[in-house]
Amino acid sequence: MSSEVLAPVLDREEYVEQAYFFRTLAERLREGVPTQVALSQIRDELLTTTRLPWAVDFLATELKHSGLLGTGMKRLTHYFTPFQAFVMSKAEEEGLRFSLEHALKVLEGEARYRAENPTPAGLFVYEFEVLAHCQLGYQEGLDCMERDSFFGEEWRRFIETVRRSLGEVDFADLIYLYSEQYIQDELRAGKEVPQLRPLFGLKEGRIAKASRGRDPLYLFAALQRQLGYPEVPRMRPRAEERGVLQMLENKVRELEMRLRLLEGEVRGQIDVIQALGKPEVAEDSVEVLRKLDRED
Repeated sequence: MSSEVLAPVLDREEYVEQAYFFRTLAERLREGVPTQVALSQIRDELLTTTRLPWAVDFLATELKHSGLLGTGMKRLTHYFTPFQAFVMSKAEEEGLRFSLEHALKVLEGEARYRAENPTPAGLFVYEFEVLAHCQLGYQEGLDCMERDSFFGEEWRRFIETVRRSLGEVDFADLIYLYSEQYIQDELRAGKEVPQLRPLFGLKEGRIAKASRGRDPLYLFAALQRQLGYPEVPRMRPRAEERGVLQMLENKVRELEMRLRLLEGEVRGQIDVIQALGKPEVAEDSVEVLRKLDRED
C-alpha cells in the first residue's frame, strides 16, 4: 500500500453538503453558468458550519490558475478523498468519454451514500462499479480507494488483493471467497478455513456465488436490487444524441423496407401494401391511389 497519509472520514453534515454541492454544480453547468460563477454562487449557499465553503474557495482559486477542479481536489487531501479527486480528474482528462456532468453525478451519489449509513462493503462495490462502468482504469482507481481511511486494514489488504488478482480471478469469486457464505460452505464440506473475519455477509456471498462466471455488472445490479447497495448513476443521451439515434433508426427501417421491396421484385411476388408497413398507413395510401385513378 502507498505510504501517503490516509484521507480522513468526515462528519455526516460534510457529506450532506458535498452531495448538494456536486448536484447543484452539475445543474448550474447544464444551465450554461460559467464554472467560476457557479462556484461563487454555491459557496454562499453552503452551510457555514462545515468546511466545504472553504474548500470551494480553494477550488475556485485553483481553477483560475490551472483551469482544473481535479487538481485542487488532489491538493485538499485532508478533505476530499483520493477517489473523489481521481473521478474529477478523469472527467477533465482529454480523450475519455466521461463527462464532467457524469462525474458530478457519481460524486453526488457517493457523498449521499456516505451521509446515510455507509458500510465498507457498500462503498467498495459502488466505487469499483464506477471504475468498471465508466472505464476509468482499475489500477489507479484501486490505489485511490486503498488510501481512504473509511476502509480498515483488512479492507485495504482486500483491495490490494483485488488489484493483484484482476484479470486472473473472477470478481464474483473474490466477493464469495471473502464472505460468510464461503466459510459456511467450507465448514459444511468438512474443510478448515482461515480464522479471518469475513468482509461480506451471507447474502452478499450467496449472490456472488450465483453470479460467478457472469458479467460483474449483473452482480452489481443484483446487490442493488436485493440488498439496497448504492447505484452508480447512468447518464442518458443528450437531446441531440437522441435525435441522431432516432434518425439512424428511421434510416435503418427505410433500408429494411427497400430490401423487402427488392426481394419481392426478385421473387415476382411484390406486395406493396405489406411493404408500406402499418395497416392504417397502407389503407390511407390505397385510398390516395384510388382517388388519383378517379381523377384520371
